[in-house]
Amino acid sequence: MAELPLTAPLFHVLVSLADEDRHGYAIIKDVEDRTSGDVRLSTGTLYGIIKRLLADGWIAEARSRRPTDDDERRRYYRLTPAGRDAALTETARLERAAAQARAALRPRRAQTT
Repeated sequence: MAELPLTAPLFHVLVSLADEDRHGYAIIKDVEDRTSGDVRLSTGTLYGIIKRLLADGWIAEARSRRPTDDDERRRYYRLTPAGRDAALTETARLERAAAQARAALRPRRAQTT
């Protein structure tokens, strides 16, 4: 089972599958677009992540395919309820970490002596 906290690439693959089933190249492009290029996945990295997520039951191969202009060799993946739970847990962890960082980095008033 994948452990939390998740790596950024793994987290973004889960997020990419949250709103629709996608094939590998579509996941790569979606992650790059969503992160404004901050996270770029190589095909080797992506398929390693997919293998891990399939084994952990966080994603599954989708049964339905897009009917138009699709290469029948493409495999589509979907987020499972366990994968959605993992992504939500990681999102909450990241939000707490960001709040803690904002609080720690907030400008402090100069103290007078």
